[in-house]
Amino acid sequence: MKESLGTTGLVLNEPLLWEKGKKGRMGFSLPRRDVDATPLDDSLKGDGPDFPDLGELDVIRHFTRLSTWNFGVDTGMYPLGSCTMKYNPKTNERQAALQGFANAHPLLPVTLSQGTLKMMFDLERFLAEITGLDAVSLQPAAGAHGELTGMLIFYAYHKSKGSTRTKILIPDTAHGTNPASASLCGFKSIPVKSNEQGVLSPEAVEKLMDEDTAGIMVTNPNTLGLFEENIKEVAEIVHAKDGLVYGDGANMNAVMGIVGMGDIGVDVLHLNLHKTFSTPHGGGGPGSGPVCVRKHLEKFLPVPRVVKENDKYVLSENFPESVGKLHAFYGNFGIMVRAYSYIMSMGAELKKASQLAVLNANYMKEKLKGTFHLPYNKPCMHECVFTDKNQSAQKVTTLDMAKRLMDYGFHPPTVYFPLVVQGAIMVEPTETESKEDIDLFIDAFKAIAEEAKENPDVLHESPTKPRSRRMDETAAARKPCLAG
Repeated sequence: MKESLGTTGLVLNEPLLWEKGKKGRMGFSLPRRDVDATPLDDSLKGDGPDFPDLGELDVIRHFTRLSTWNFGVDTGMYPLGSCTMKYNPKTNERQAALQGFANAHPLLPVTLSQGTLKMMFDLERFLAEITGLDAVSLQPAAGAHGELTGMLIFYAYHKSKGSTRTKILIPDTAHGTNPASASLCGFKSIPVKSNEQGVLSPEAVEKLMDEDTAGIMVTNPNTLGLFEENIKEVAEIVHAKDGLVYGDGANMNAVMGIVGMGDIGVDVLHLNLHKTFSTPHGGGGPGSGPVCVRKHLEKFLPVPRVVKENDKYVLSENFPESVGKLHAFYGNFGIMVRAYSYIMSMGAELKKASQLAVLNANYMKEKLKGTFHLPYNKPCMHECVFTDKNQSAQKVTTLDMAKRLMDYGFHPPTVYFPLVVQGAIMVEPTETESKEDIDLFIDAFKAIAEEAKENPDVLHESPTKPRSRRMDETAAARKPCLAG
């Protein structure tokens, strides 16, 4: 292969700040005071916080060295399947940092919030247009929060018709948070097995759909990276029993501007702005999970809602059938600004972004399918799933190969997910990666497959180059260190 990105370059150890500090050091000089010193009563002072004494250089070097331990999407490819860890243009960061947005207090009166409210109002309409649905709420703070909102809307819809339904259908290729969100709203999750092509069959849904079932939660494209080609027939079956169709839009990066979710029968859809619409993803947040609905469900959306009255934007709670308020204020606002900026700067090119994401994933699939076992040998969407079946004879596992990728300078892909595929290796290159970088990843993965044949012990001991070696993941799960 070409020269690897992996290196054993200079990586510095770094102690805690409390270990670096020395009494009397300081990084800031106070200005000369122009009043007499007045001693503070000892009873008011107490012991004070336990801060180390540090010079400016101590602090700068500490955080700079720590930054070299990190790997992020600005460092290299982040091919985590199901996560859409794409590069986020820095212009969107600049817009989110504008003083009028960044310093806007949530308790400002409406008269001083027209700019922020207009941005939110317009973003809702952009997202409705992109998804092919009719109304949007920006309140949910993440994807799972959006799912919860969707299930609350399901419950409110059936309650408004005098019906109490107790079950939700959930395919085995759905995201793992779907059954949890359904359970929080009192629904029992009924699993639906996908067919041999890795998608839902109308027959399987029809067998389970009854008058006690509130609807179905479908991840489309699903977690195998495949488009649910029978979704319209599935939706018709669910709607015939007055059920609703929930679309998990976490994989929307594959179908922006291409699929109208309303046209294929979806009633409620959440989006992950922190995946699809330009927010730095990872590190635990923040996220944003707007919910889009068809017209007949608009009245159930959370309050307050941004509405336009007499050429002014206001937050209205005048929606008596709403599912209520989701949290204290109105979503993670900075994420909305980034998404608004991304949509405005991309325009019709959003469609091209999805097309390139699909192209990149299919290119990678075709290049690697002779090396790794491909359980579903058909065109994929934005991600593809391999397994470790071809390497199992050498007792080389998915985990071994993922760890070895770190030695080649790549962040590992998602492993052992989705659960319906044994030894899964789930790769999502996204649209932002160039062919050259994708080829480097492919070459590295092929080299690892050769190592599995010729010298499997190297893989069992990997990674060897990063600062930390292979962790004891079992011990970490059973005895987590929560002290920081």
